[in-house]
Amino acid sequence: MAIDDRTTAEPPVEAAPTTPGPGSTWGALRPLVLRVHFYAGLLIAPLLLVAAISGLLYALSFQAEKVLYRHELQVPAGDRVLPLSEQVDAARAAHPDGTVTAVWPSSEDGATTRVLMSSPEVEEGESLAVFVDPYTAEVRGDLPSYGSSGALPLRTWLDELHRDLHLGDLGRNYSEMAASWLWVVALGGLALWIGRKRTTRRELFLPARGPRSRRRTLSWHGAVGLWAAVGLVLLSATGLTWSRYAGEHIDAVRAQLGGATPTVSATLDGAAADGGTGHEGHGTAHHTSPAPKGPDVGIDKAVEAARTAGVTGKIAVTLPAEGNGYVVKETDTQFPVHLDSVAVDPADGTVIDELRFADHPVLAKLTRFGIDAHMGVLFGLANQLLLAALMVAVILLIVWGYRMWWLRRPTKDRRLSAGRPMPRGAWRKVPVTLLLPLAAATALVGWFVPMLGISLLAFLVVDIALGLLARARARARTRSAA
Repeated sequence: MAIDDRTTAEPPVEAAPTTPGPGSTWGALRPLVLRVHFYAGLLIAPLLLVAAISGLLYALSFQAEKVLYRHELQVPAGDRVLPLSEQVDAARAAHPDGTVTAVWPSSEDGATTRVLMSSPEVEEGESLAVFVDPYTAEVRGDLPSYGSSGALPLRTWLDELHRDLHLGDLGRNYSEMAASWLWVVALGGLALWIGRKRTTRRELFLPARGPRSRRRTLSWHGAVGLWAAVGLVLLSATGLTWSRYAGEHIDAVRAQLGGATPTVSATLDGAAADGGTGHEGHGTAHHTSPAPKGPDVGIDKAVEAARTAGVTGKIAVTLPAEGNGYVVKETDTQFPVHLDSVAVDPADGTVIDELRFADHPVLAKLTRFGIDAHMGVLFGLANQLLLAALMVAVILLIVWGYRMWWLRRPTKDRRLSAGRPMPRGAWRKVPVTLLLPLAAATALVGWFVPMLGISLLAFLVVDIALGLLARARARARTRSAA
């Protein structure tokens, strides 16, 4: 993510075309990469800054929720856990207008049971989470809950801020634009930093010492960008899976390659269930369906049947709706994950379908890992701290980038002047044998990641217009001087 350390002299309007010599492919490409990196860093950085700050707050929200909602989440450990049916009845009694859709049994000593309801008390797309003491059936409180990850109000608010700035579909364009350009900026900066001439290997990995200067700022910008590059590219790739436009293309490719996420079939007539999208982390809340009619063995028997089938540990139980049975899923997303699931017939408690995470397609597994890592749940606290460190790195890289742009202004006694990009015409230095494949690849990527393609095209149009305007002014000055 380095910006060229050139002199501050004003560059010409157009760069004269040159023919690179043998072995100078990078020398021909570097001005073009530098120009794209400059404009992307300058114009997209504000979006990346918003995404980084909101992402940092989101990464810290997991631990903050444990403190803020400790009354609802934690209770003194008792000697005996009551049957789930009694805990559910207590939640129903506290909220008679709600309909129980799912239950998350207490998974460790001192943790409450979470009973999820569709209720008029919460907004559409959310569930009402009622927290029940598993030892006494005391209702400890209730909070809105979003998605299958069970995000509570604090994390939900920060998640929406990070995803769409609380502006709905319009706001999602900001996050998709940021994710679309993040990998371009990261890889371009990585290439520029590695391609610089240096006297020692230390200068590649560690920032330079010495007095404050543009060169020192550049060394911090490049070294930190080097260490963060892989994480930033992964964040960009996983973030695009939730995007509106690129996300559709990613889902289509996964489906074509047989990588769609399978789901367990809970239909009592044996019909196949719809496939999942793999976006459970930001999924919708549980929907209300008519309760089934007929015999029901109850939630305790259903959980017992699931545990006998090997679905143990931290689980979530979806109650049966009309035509469907119980669905009991493991929800431990920490690596190694435990995400097996079974469907149970409410009439007799037999397992009618089961799905093992080991049987998921490879692409579905990788998507699951990527989503959970992006959300900070794959490796628990370590994952959240790593995400926070990456977000701090992005913030610093942006600040350093703008600082270098400011220090590189050609006339430092003019406060409103600013640094200039590489001269126009950098593409002319690229050999045709490399330029044509590069242009084709850029067009393909721009189609697959539309927000990247549209914005890149807009940059190109504006740049051409400015170039034509500069030429016209230069000719006018020449004629007036003559």
